[in-house]
Amino acid sequence: VQLQAYGGGLVQAGGSLRLSCAGSGTIFSINVMGWYRQAPGKQRDLVARITRGGNTYYAPSVKGRFTISRDSAKNTVYLQMNSLKPEDTAVYYCNLVPRVSDYWGQGTLVTVSS
Repeated sequence: VQLQAYGGGLVQAGGSLRLSCAGSGTIFSINVMGWYRQAPGKQRDLVARITRGGNTYYAPSVKGRFTISRDSAKNTVYLQMNSLKPEDTAVYYCNLVPRVSDYWGQGTLVTVSS
């Protein structure tokens, strides 16, 4: 099973993008879901997570700019990214929290130009 993320692209600094991640109903209904990102030459880090009940956590670098949400009816998790900065450039992935290696998809590339 892989979780497919999509919605990335090229955007200027200060712009916005919304990422989506779709998966099976079983995965979304019982787990904490998260968005991760990996910049070139760096490790893959957790950016945001959301529980079944809607409680959220954000990495300090994105807090106040990114919003994670989930639609259980659509088995989809979203990441709304506002006020994007060049340092947000990375491949973004979704996965469970804690991460499960078998669920990594190809991710979606977000490039923020200055």
